[in-house]
Amino acid sequence: MHGEDMALADARALIARAIAKAEHIGVRGAVAVVGASGVLVSASRMDRGGAGGMARARSKAWIAATQRLPSLVHLGRMRTLPASMATGFVACSPEAAFPGAGGMPIAGADGAVIAGIAASGATVGPFVDYPGAQRRRLIAGGRPANAEDLLVHYALGIPYEGQHGDDEQRWLDAYGALPDEPGEGMADPPPPSAQPEHDWALALADRALGEAGRRGLRIAVAVADRRGEPVQQDCMDGAPTAAPFAAAAVAAAAATFHVPSGEVPPALLAVLPYAAAAVPGGLPLDGGGLSIGGPPPAVCQEIAAAVLA
Repeated sequence: MHGEDMALADARALIARAIAKAEHIGVRGAVAVVGASGVLVSASRMDRGGAGGMARARSKAWIAATQRLPSLVHLGRMRTLPASMATGFVACSPEAAFPGAGGMPIAGADGAVIAGIAASGATVGPFVDYPGAQRRRLIAGGRPANAEDLLVHYALGIPYEGQHGDDEQRWLDAYGALPDEPGEGMADPPPPSAQPEHDWALALADRALGEAGRRGLRIAVAVADRRGEPVQQDCMDGAPTAAPFAAAAVAAAAATFHVPSGEVPPALLAVLPYAAAAVPGGLPLDGGGLSIGGPPPAVCQEIAAAVLA
């Protein structure tokens, strides 16, 4: 057996730390935690975090969790393989579709890897000159840091170590001279205060988790934006491993067609560029969709309705 995945509460705490640091730096994106089994535990997208960031973060976190090493190391190894082998790896492991650097494994008390964490998004990446980024807050111990690796290392409470190449050269290219101060990169940030969409999605997810708990059920929940991309995903400890996949697909159907997911004509799902499912369990929101995965579809529909009642 692969052992235990990180608990949802612990994954949520890490993501909250990363989002607080990202807002303090002045960047926006998504953060994902994937369990060592390869199952998503939790993921959050910040306000104006950009499309695609959740998928990239999840892929890098999956690599770090399941391969038990930083995704940078995995990327280096893949580069040494013939193209056919690298292609074959992704074919066998489709969740590793974005094999970028920045994903970090997370070890439990016994030293075994229990999860991976990664970030990506509109202005969460390996550079230092994103619009809005606060220069002094991208300095860690007097050395240049990049936004993506900084917020992940801060969340984990470990010393900063860049995962994306030469931070010093990027700093020189952007600012002309290396920093001459300790900086605020690893300082504790204030609580985030500019994330209304994230707070809204988190509250919906919390209500769904609470409703499932009252029913004695274990579920996954997904809140999607109007394009159908998740902005919040959570999987309760011990939920069926299909639950987060089902919840994301059903939420996408409800969000993009603006009707309950069970009312979407299945033939229309082929027009979407990502997985969507036309089964009960998802309801449209003003600007998105909410879906439950894990229990039978009719029960998922009941929970979603209770959340929105």
